[in-house]
Amino acid sequence: MPAYPLLERINHPSELRTLERRDLIALAHELRAFLIESVSRSGGHLSSNLGTVELSIALHYVFDTPEDRIVWDVGHQTYGHKVLTGRRAQMANLRHFGGISGFPRRQESEYDTFGTAHSSTSISAALGMAVAARDKGEERCAIAVIGDGAMSAGMAFEALNNAGDMQGIKLLVILNDNEMSISPPVGALTKILARMLSGSTFNAARRAGKNVLGIAPPMLDFARKVEEHVKGLISPGTLFEEFGFHYYGPIDGHDLDALIPTLQNLRRLDGPQFLHVVTRKGQGYKLAEADPILYHGVSKFDHTSGIQAAKAPGKLSYTQVFGDWLCDIAAKDPRVVGITPAMREGSGMVRFAECFPDRYHDVGIAEQHALTFAAGLACEGMKPVVAIYSTFLQRAYDQLIHDVALQNLPVLLAIDRAGLVGPDGPTHAGSFDYSFLRCIPNMVVMAPADENECRQMLYTGFRLNQPAAVRYPRGKGSGVAPERDMRALPVGKAEIRRRGRELALLAFGSMVEVAEVVAQRLDATVVNMRFVKPLDEATVVQLAAEHRWLVTLEENVIAGGAGSAVNECLAARGIQVPVRNIGLPDRFVEQGERGELLAESGLDADGVIRQLVDWGLAMPALSTIDTRAV
Repeated sequence: MPAYPLLERINHPSELRTLERRDLIALAHELRAFLIESVSRSGGHLSSNLGTVELSIALHYVFDTPEDRIVWDVGHQTYGHKVLTGRRAQMANLRHFGGISGFPRRQESEYDTFGTAHSSTSISAALGMAVAARDKGEERCAIAVIGDGAMSAGMAFEALNNAGDMQGIKLLVILNDNEMSISPPVGALTKILARMLSGSTFNAARRAGKNVLGIAPPMLDFARKVEEHVKGLISPGTLFEEFGFHYYGPIDGHDLDALIPTLQNLRRLDGPQFLHVVTRKGQGYKLAEADPILYHGVSKFDHTSGIQAAKAPGKLSYTQVFGDWLCDIAAKDPRVVGITPAMREGSGMVRFAECFPDRYHDVGIAEQHALTFAAGLACEGMKPVVAIYSTFLQRAYDQLIHDVALQNLPVLLAIDRAGLVGPDGPTHAGSFDYSFLRCIPNMVVMAPADENECRQMLYTGFRLNQPAAVRYPRGKGSGVAPERDMRALPVGKAEIRRRGRELALLAFGSMVEVAEVVAQRLDATVVNMRFVKPLDEATVVQLAAEHRWLVTLEENVIAGGAGSAVNECLAARGIQVPVRNIGLPDRFVEQGERGELLAESGLDADGVIRQLVDWGLAMPALSTIDTRAV
């Protein structure tokens, strides 16, 4: 007998639609069991995907995908969708180098209609698809599946506001509410209500009422208000109705007997529709149900025994260094306020939230608001610290420039996940922050080479009376224990770590460790540049005078990055010395383990030496290296 007899018959949704309705519950059990087994072997997002098993089945069963477009938001709830759309065998390499992505990706499948990994974009994208279908005269539906956390972002409401005014479109927004945060308990009454409100009888009556009362607009307006208030007594949909959507729900997102008839009814309706489903993270796997946060993003584990307690820590991660520093500085200074856009665990703020609950603010998935909120706090003499991933800071660029930097406010950015991030891939890589931060006036931009330097840089930025950023990579540091005492570093001053001959390696942040390995092999000078802005121009000029070649190393794109700052410094002074900028390539680097990606990008020690060979560097030390080995 096959391990998954129903699931293994389905390679495309068209085959799913040949099943009898009575078989779908068994299929859901198989799909859930397959996901638990598969993700435990590959790693990935587990809790959120277990919560969307029935929804994935129902959507592909009811809608004619890929002709009907499904846009998944935020994207880490799509593993069931991937399995049902021909990628079951590829799940073994999920998020691995050369494997399939952990998020929807247009290049991967025609069923991935829109790439999503940053939240709150689905309604805008689906609306664009619905309007395109209308304008091209094509009969198809556009469906946006958005999580309740993603509904906290302003972009989602901007899209709702726009969609509610659109005529002649077929758009369905499905709110996947998996936290019970905005929902009453789901029971028989709400199930019956959703089915009734989405059914032909109710909607025919609604249309007839509009026709009859249309000749007397005041009566039509009165009837619409009566309908909204009656529905508001038993459902939370009044807000969405005000945007111009017809609201249905909430219904149990794990009940296929409720989901499928409701979706079948909604598929026949024109105009913007809104369906509210309630699901449970980790559904069907008791360990994940009990601790959905622990099982949200997992490494490989034994799914029969569950995730085991971590072993005694070795090297600290940069995230831990930040979390410890934040608690220490908050204990010393009552002005400290910690802010995160829905990344408490990921940014290392759990202990701070417990110790200083009145000074901890999780603003939800609302990066723009986070920056301007911090700016308002700074205006009143507080010392806001915003913990944010590099990739998510991109979403608040206008606020950083206009609300923080233009007013020269002392907001400290603790930028985690800078550079390559591993299995999350290009959507989450922090490849651009040197480039987009150093061009902003008033900014101080720092890059620590190790854990202790990270702690001291955070303190340095905290003491400044202007915007400052400390950007550090994902994962563990090099093993340098942070000093308990905090001291401010001299702003804009680099550190020469090794004296060599002819060649100087100017390394920023995470690349210092690589530079030291290269320098040992080539007898080169190593400089820990520390500051991307302000750049230590005096040291750059000195190095240019003392060396035949300069090489800059950064885990950031070369265009506009830290190496560009060195080039500009030399060009402004008319200094002519050969300079090689080594950094991330001008393309999106794919997923994989961080070490694999550094090697693939030429940013490990062998890769750096290979680039120097390709550059034609005529160093005696290079002639002793077997370049075939690198």
